[in-house]
Amino acid sequence: MTETNDAPALTGGCLCGAVRYAARLEKREGYYCHCRMCQLAFGNTRAAFFNLRKDEITWTGQPPKTYASSAFALRGFCGVCGTPLSFEYLGSERLDVSVGSLDEPGAVRPASHFAVESRVAAWHAEDGLPGQRLDEHLKLTERWRKAYGAEVVPGIEATRKPQP
Repeated sequence: MTETNDAPALTGGCLCGAVRYAARLEKREGYYCHCRMCQLAFGNTRAAFFNLRKDEITWTGQPPKTYASSAFALRGFCGVCGTPLSFEYLGSERLDVSVGSLDEPGAVRPASHFAVESRVAAWHAEDGLPGQRLDEHLKLTERWRKAYGAEVVPGIEATRKPQP
């Protein structure tokens, strides 16, 4: 792991303790993702993540299991207790880690909201943080088009196979 600053590493892991990690962040900031896929993956109205380079985290204990939630992304979770731990784009040098898996979640502060078009209004408390729509994220929109075709509507429906 590359040390990016002198601050102590943040530690965390899953509910049962099988997966643990230590992470060094340049900025102790995170974001809320309100996309429908994160809502389903977390069983919640949103997911809270912090982003870092993969060389800034060291996994200890069992490594996370992964689930390909789309043709271009993986979600990490504990294979024993199911705790959601991470999200990453295939081929990326970066990784999003769940704030709730930190031993001290308050060590990271929220800085923004993502995929605000999917935000569940009844469960949102206005906090003054900036927000971005998924379709405003040009790099992500391009990933969806490359994986699923130019006419794709990004989201869970594009990834699901038709049921018989």
